[in-house]
Amino acid sequence: MLLTFIFLGYKAMEIRKVGIVANTEKEKITEHARSLKEWLEERGVEVFMEAEIAAKIGIRGGLAGEDLARRAELVAVLGGDGTMLRTARYVAKYNVPIVGINMGSFGYLTEVNLNEMHSALELILRGNYLTEKRMMLDVSIIHGKTIINAGIVLNDVVINRGNLSRIVELETTINNKYLTTYKADGLIISTPTGSTAYSLSAGGPIVYPEKDLIIINPICPHTLTNRPIILPEDSDLRVRVWSKERGATLTLDGQQSYRIRSGDGITIRKSECITKLVLSPHRSYWEILRSKLGWGGLPSGAKRRKNA
Repeated sequence: MLLTFIFLGYKAMEIRKVGIVANTEKEKITEHARSLKEWLEERGVEVFMEAEIAAKIGIRGGLAGEDLARRAELVAVLGGDGTMLRTARYVAKYNVPIVGINMGSFGYLTEVNLNEMHSALELILRGNYLTEKRMMLDVSIIHGKTIINAGIVLNDVVINRGNLSRIVELETTINNKYLTTYKADGLIISTPTGSTAYSLSAGGPIVYPEKDLIIINPICPHTLTNRPIILPEDSDLRVRVWSKERGATLTLDGQQSYRIRSGDGITIRKSECITKLVLSPHRSYWEILRSKLGWGGLPSGAKRRKNA
């Protein structure tokens, strides 16, 4: 069902500068990226291509991620959730909206299907679109007296024992108050956006993505009463890793990895940066969630009444 944004009383500014980011490993990606570039230029839109996809389709003048975000009024991402997460990390501080175009993978963040790309962009370019602001997390590593700013995430921070045979002990405090020491394979600290990612697979709750909350979810805890906890947005988390072996691994959004030694600390707090996602003009969040998780539709009786 097409959502009518003007009826809702919202109309953003028209968009005249679009950046294109793509997963260059996707099938026919060069064909789709070139076609999108030409389609936008036919409508008088100035197009910026990320360096990797520009090189793949033989176009000069490709830009690094931050340069592209600095110039664009909208970033169109051709790919899946992994490409969206990578893009979100360098786009967020420029407050540029992102529209995800799903290239056939299982993705929650890429709301627009490939066959809807042109019809959705027609509305978006005219300013007839809505965005959601998604919370992000800042992550730092503390080694002795040295603080390393590891990065920013849209989905989750994962502390994992990696290839070690023993569980790790994760001493966890919230706002300088001791919570517990998790004895587990690891710990997932997730945003609401990330609640449908790794955290969901580990038994965590689904949280509405526009809420500003932090989810702590232990991975295979030794104590079965260690269950997921949802914390308010102003929580200041610190996790200290204790291990009898070589430490553990810290992973940001499943893409950036750091080796953590026993005794090191990790701090996680709400970031000042956000990710602005352009909503699909063709379906709601609930429809996307239902489709991705394979939930059933209306009962047969309700369908009959609806079609009557």
